[in-house]
Amino acid sequence: MIRRIYSDLSTFKDLSFRPGLNILLAEKSKGATDKQTRNRAGKSSTIEIMHFLLGSSCDKDSLFRGKALETVRFGMEFDLGGQFTRVERTGSQPSRLTVAGDTIHWPLLPAPNAVQKDLFQSSELSNDNWKVVLGKLMFGLEEFEGTGSPSYRSLISYFIRRDRVGGMAQPTMYFSQQGPVDQQVNLTFLLGLDWSIPQAWQVVRNRETNLKQLKKGMREGAFGQVIGTAAEIKSELIVAQDRQKRLKAAVASFQVVEHYHDLEKEASTLTTKIAKLSDDNVMDERYLQELEASTLEEIPPAPHDLERLYQESGIVLPALVKKRFEDVQAFHESVVKNRRAYLLSEKEATKARIHQRNLDKNKLDARRAELMGILRSSGALDHFTALSQELSQVTTTAETLRQKHDSAEALETGDLKLKVERAQLLERLRQDYSEQDSVIREAVLTFRDISARLYEEAQAGTLTIKPTENGPLFEPHIPGEKSKGVNNMRIFCFDMMLMLLSLRRGRSPGFLVHDSHLFDGVDERQVGKALDLGAKLAKQEGFQYIVTMNSDAIPKEVPSGFQIEEYTLPIRLTDASEDGGLFGFRFG
Repeated sequence: MIRRIYSDLSTFKDLSFRPGLNILLAEKSKGATDKQTRNRAGKSSTIEIMHFLLGSSCDKDSLFRGKALETVRFGMEFDLGGQFTRVERTGSQPSRLTVAGDTIHWPLLPAPNAVQKDLFQSSELSNDNWKVVLGKLMFGLEEFEGTGSPSYRSLISYFIRRDRVGGMAQPTMYFSQQGPVDQQVNLTFLLGLDWSIPQAWQVVRNRETNLKQLKKGMREGAFGQVIGTAAEIKSELIVAQDRQKRLKAAVASFQVVEHYHDLEKEASTLTTKIAKLSDDNVMDERYLQELEASTLEEIPPAPHDLERLYQESGIVLPALVKKRFEDVQAFHESVVKNRRAYLLSEKEATKARIHQRNLDKNKLDARRAELMGILRSSGALDHFTALSQELSQVTTTAETLRQKHDSAEALETGDLKLKVERAQLLERLRQDYSEQDSVIREAVLTFRDISARLYEEAQAGTLTIKPTENGPLFEPHIPGEKSKGVNNMRIFCFDMMLMLLSLRRGRSPGFLVHDSHLFDGVDERQVGKALDLGAKLAKQEGFQYIVTMNSDAIPKEVPSGFQIEEYTLPIRLTDASEDGGLFGFRFG
């Protein structure tokens, strides 16, 4: 419960609250309208201070960022997790709060958090961490994963509605721009149903939005000539992925040789040398064949041929031929013998050269084979770089094709898949409602009982909680709700139902606050019944009910035994004088 709201502003009127029903009255001067300056009395400002101290945002347009209040420190004392707690905050430093109390069991500890000298030693805490603490201790919130999970600020806004943001228009909405997922998730959480189902519905909605945008782009020609059919792109994708796979394997097994090009040159030189040795051997082989032939043809002439030659020489050259025939024959035999010896030595020398060249060729060939093995299994850095760049390009192409395929497939099958997912979620929601029938039954009967105590039984309201193809639907109805007054009482019944059920499940702040706007246009008999019912339920269930009202809206007809004066706060606000409002002066 809220115990006290205070400020270091000397003219501020501190507000002290009690258990049960508390009515803060404001006197409205004659001729004043709701369109006049909002801070003249301060009823709505009391609501804003509560939100400010309970973690609301504080942007540049906030009441607490104006020159008149920017440096003013506001504070609140209240029960949090069953323990007395104090919090203070200023508009000049809205991200930092001063807190005091038994913080040992908080999920996040304020700083500094040394051993405290006394129970209520003040410490600092960021506003974000303060919301985590409040969410945990008020509603049992954990740090849920994903977008669309229950939010502390959403939950607390159902218990302190603000008219200026549209919180008095519909029972299921605390904010005029509140989206379906925020309504569904947080109300489902407060009622004790499975909130993860409406959260999953939001994922489907997001995908439907993306699909619509993609289809719009297709119609406008942004992708029409690019995407193609899923089947066509699939074929291209398979080819690209296969190329990518082979290049990956090549790059993975590639070994860079630092002096690759030097090895290439050496291998080329060796090839040239081996070819030269082979050519020289071919020439020597032919020469050897000629030597073999000459050796065979080298036959000395027969004696009678030599004798005939000698006689003829004597006739032709009588003066020159002086020697005897035997000398000539001996000389000729000597020439033939020397000729054969020369041929034999040439043959041996030629064979030796061929043999040596073969040995050199074997050595050179072995070295060349070694080099070729290195070159075949490795490569140059520039070759590796080119291979890597090609792999990068193919990878990019494959990823682009994959995205195009996903887009084309989403276009072709997206609607069908989303319809299937919606059907599955609807079945899951129905199953949850079937299993949680007692929870739904309690909510329906509680809403009807509260409305029946305001109106005749025949005019009692109904609460419908049903699964739909767009998620859970909460429909509180009261006959005649199109009128402003009845609609406001519909909000009263819905809020009281939430208060009772959340309180029983340990998911409640322990207080409910209604601004005077809730009673605008309401028949005074219903106002009296609502206040009486609020007082009784608060006492019976153990929660605090705070109401701000204009004095001229106090009903003259109230249920028997109900005395409004018993619940009215001693502080009375008024817009009749400069210092009669909550802040003790007028501004803005």
